Amino acid sequence: MSSTLLKLALPALAVVLAGAVQAEEFTTKDVKIKVDVVASGLENPWAVEVLPDGAYIVTERPGRLRIIRDGTLSEPITGLPEIAVRGQGGLLDVALSPDFAKDRTIFLTAALAYDGGAGTGVIRARLSEDERALTYVKTIFRMRKVGTTGRHFGSRIAFGTDGTLHFAIGDRGNMKRGQDFFDHAAAIMRINPDGSVPKDNPFADGSKALPEIFSKGHRNAQGLVFDPLTSGMITAEHGAQGGDEINLPKAGLNYGWARITYGKNYNGRKIGVGVSAPGLEQPAHYWDPSIAPGALVVYSGKMFPEWKNDILVTSLKFGLISRLDRDATGKVTSEERFIDNEFGRLRDIIMAPDGSLLVTTDEADGQLLRISRAGDAS
Repeated sequence: MSSTLLKLALPALAVVLAGAVQAEEFTTKDVKIKVDVVASGLENPWAVEVLPDGAYIVTERPGRLRIIRDGTLSEPITGLPEIAVRGQGGLLDVALSPDFAKDRTIFLTAALAYDGGAGTGVIRARLSEDERALTYVKTIFRMRKVGTTGRHFGSRIAFGTDGTLHFAIGDRGNMKRGQDFFDHAAAIMRINPDGSVPKDNPFADGSKALPEIFSKGHRNAQGLVFDPLTSGMITAEHGAQGGDEINLPKAGLNYGWARITYGKNYNGRKIGVGVSAPGLEQPAHYWDPSIAPGALVVYSGKMFPEWKNDILVTSLKFGLISRLDRDATGKVTSEERFIDNEFGRLRDIIMAPDGSLLVTTDEADGQLLRISRAGDAS
């Protein structure tokens, strides 16, 4: 039995019920917050979504998909294809179909093994009524060229208002792939939910680039959302040594990696030609030194009106949340950091329907956290 299949066969891990651990409180610039542990005993939880009835569906990087309902952690949901668990690769993002309440369809990104290596793929499946299995499972996308490293698979999923599916793929640990437009690496992809190519994609005819590519030159984006303020896309991307970026990807544009960057190689040497070059886009914000950004969310809820339209980014390196304050046009004007390494590496962040924030910790004994307003009885 492969190590992946062995891990999938393990029994459910212990779960800590919400409220069983005392909430911790933190003071931010504008508001006092509390952090509750919703569940623990998760192995490197990578992504979380909220189901229509308020339960949580969570991915674990070693290749498990679980549901947390009423403080109970389910057995792994069956039906996943074999996942390539290596390095940063494994089961990654999960996203619910915009019509999930009717069609029970979910989408997953994962590292998949094929052609002698591994590459990022997108899986579409239906969650059974009893929530124990995935059915009608189909891989609707595989990147064209695999890689042999365990690095930079991406990957987040976001749906456009037109129903198209956008997702990110990293450069697979090879910076030379960043400017090859006939390589899916280091790019944002845009496809239809059935895996076909939208006719209005910027390279739909395939003559200048692979038809699925929406934008290029993204080193390793692991945060991807659509902005309720501007309706545009926002990504959070890992740089090298320095140069983590917030970008605003637009159709057909090139965001520079690895020709331009604000970071340096890990051996201290310069990467590319510098920080700018004609025809290459600048980031909306960058961090130097790096924070190793995980996911991001644009806040639009009622619980924290002080943060309306601000970008909240998780940090793997420092275990914090970076809040990027923005003006009415969406321009970043300042940064605040809070929850400084109190819970370990912070990976995913989403906004729950009630306006609270859900965060996963990328640890071997990982947790699902809920951030709410201190003093709130909910």
